[in-house]
Amino acid sequence: MDRGGTVRLVELPDPVAEVADELAASRGVTAVVVGGSRATGDERPESDWDLGVYYRGSLDLSAVAARGEVYPPGSWGRMMNGGAWLDVDGTRVDVLLRDLDVVEHWTAEAEAGRFEVDGLLGYVAGIPTYSLAAEAAVAVTVRGVSDGARAFPERLADAAPAHWRFRRDFSLMYAERHASRGNLPGTVGQAARAVLEEAHARWCAERRWVLNEKHVVVGVGLDEAADLLGAPGRSAADLTRFVDALRATLT
Repeated sequence: MDRGGTVRLVELPDPVAEVADELAASRGVTAVVVGGSRATGDERPESDWDLGVYYRGSLDLSAVAARGEVYPPGSWGRMMNGGAWLDVDGTRVDVLLRDLDVVEHWTAEAEAGRFEVDGLLGYVAGIPTYSLAAEAAVAVTVRGVSDGARAFPERLADAAPAHWRFRRDFSLMYAERHASRGNLPGTVGQAARAVLEEAHARWCAERRWVLNEKHVVVGVGLDEAADLLGAPGRSAADLTRFVDALRATLT
């Protein structure tokens, strides 16, 4: 589905369809889905293909092992799990493993208004555990059967903004401390994290799923904050003024 709730159809090119078939026939797999930008309609011509593999119990990925680098379940942590980086006749295909027991657990937690945030390589503010429900909500099933899209949970919409804003305020506090010492990297790092945390809060308040940090600040009224990040200054005084100005836009 797209973010407006319309069912999307995704036509797989032959090399990607072949991989999807191989994955769907593998032991333990219940569904293969298209995720990422090609599921939401935000893809560019050069975008990779993201194939999500939902499985239960043990999993056998030997069918695609010869096509690239394969990382078994658990290799990338409890959220990203594992997957594969494949090059199929010049087409980049990223395979992302999702253990259904884990997905169902964190989806139930999200529906109860609870979640956690994991530190993950490539993420500034971390990845919330409800991301697994977000993925399922926007993914397009191309092989097998999946549970389908879920609406944004009301309890999560009620609880999550305050959680994210607690984290935002903590990041701003540390940005201020770094600024007072003239620590440019520390100030900007914590400031950027605060902007992303406020963005997450706004997405949740608006009952909209967001998949990752690529577009999280888009369309939620944070253009001024993003602009401030581009010119923080260098002296302790400049950095302190920067943090004060950023706080005023976020709180």
